[in-house]
Amino acid sequence: MRSIVLFAMIGLQGVVAAQSESKWLEGLERYWAAIDSAYRDTVHSPLPKEERGHFTQLPRFQADKAFRVNARYEPVTGEVFGMKTSTEREPKYQPMGILHFTLEGVEEQLTVYRNIDLSRLDGYRNYLFVPFTDLTNGESTYGGGRYLDLEGPLGNAVELDFNRAYNPYCAYGGSYSCPIPPLENHLEVAVRAGVLKHHD
Repeated sequence: MRSIVLFAMIGLQGVVAAQSESKWLEGLERYWAAIDSAYRDTVHSPLPKEERGHFTQLPRFQADKAFRVNARYEPVTGEVFGMKTSTEREPKYQPMGILHFTLEGVEEQLTVYRNIDLSRLDGYRNYLFVPFTDLTNGESTYGGGRYLDLEGPLGNAVELDFNRAYNPYCAYGGSYSCPIPPLENHLEVAVRAGVLKHHD
């Protein structure tokens, strides 16, 4: 009898895990569908004008749950500073905390930032910014690094999904002014998740 109950519990756990993964994949698909839709906008897309007409979707790695990690969030309110960009512009950001996590067997951390000007707007009061670089940059991904967005306030545990990593607009050309990930946000692993580089 105890064996039957044990097997039933194991089976139930498998069903719950499968449902959880299915829900995650559906959410990820909706996320990229919204981004692809914005890039298909022939007026506001960051893509070169000659590419907008036949664009379908951004190239990206196959979804991999190994790059969906649980991070420990350490609130650390730092001083406001001007973050370097691809132009002379230096928008004001403030470090809000540090995410500690293990990725590919390596202990890593990323600083979370708040854009001072953006945080004054109603729709962005809880917006948090996580720019990063990793060992794929310049090869399979954009050389200038990629970005992740989070919504605050953050608790002690934060899900960090690198499958949602996207490129700055500068990756697609044009005269955009894009934040350059600070050196403290370099990861010593190859993050083979999220968006790929636009083209060679």
